[in-house]
Amino acid sequence: MANLSASSLFAGVNAGINNSYAVLSNLYSDGLTQKNLTKAMTNQNLLTSGYGTTFASYLSQNFGKLDKNSDGTLSSKEISKLTDQIATRGMTREQITSLGAMSGISANTQATILDHFNDIDSNHDGYVSNAEVQAYTFQSKLENQKIRDRNNMINKTSLFYGDDNKDYNDTTSLLSYKWLQENNEKS
Repeated sequence: MANLSASSLFAGVNAGINNSYAVLSNLYSDGLTQKNLTKAMTNQNLLTSGYGTTFASYLSQNFGKLDKNSDGTLSSKEISKLTDQIATRGMTREQITSLGAMSGISANTQATILDHFNDIDSNHDGYVSNAEVQAYTFQSKLENQKIRDRNNMINKTSLFYGDDNKDYNDTTSLLSYKWLQENNEKS
C-alpha cells in the first residue's frame, strides 16, 4: 500500500468546512439557514469564488444532523463540534467520499482509503481516524517488508551438497546452505 498521508485529509476537510462556514455565515444577517445555503449554492459569484462548493453542499445536505439544537441555523459552535468530531473520531466512508477530493489529497490516496476502509477502521466504529490510517500504513509497510525479506531469503539461499574446497569432519553435513550475493553469485 502507498504511504497514506491522513493528516492532510483531516486538516483539509476541517479547513474547508470552517472556511465555507465563515464565508457563508457572513453573507446573511439571519445566519446560516438551510434557505441561505440553498441560495448560496445558486449564486454564481460565490460558486466561482473558490470557497468550496463541495463543503457548502455537504453542510446543506447534512443540515438537519448538524443543527443540533434544531433552531434552523448552523452556529459556529455546531460547526466546531463537527470539525472536532472529524479531528478526534474520524470520518465515515460517506464523508471521505464527499469531502475528500476537496481536502487537497490525491484521488489515488482517497481511493486507497475508501478501498481499504474496513481494514483501516480497526475498531469497527464506522469512522476512520488519522491514527487508524497511520497505523494501517505502518502495518502495511511492515507486512510488505516481511514479504520482501521472505522473498530475498528464498531467492538468495542455495541448497548444495558438499563443497570441493572444504574438508568435512563429523560436525558438518553434506547438505548445507549458502547465501547468494545480489548478483546471484555464491558467497
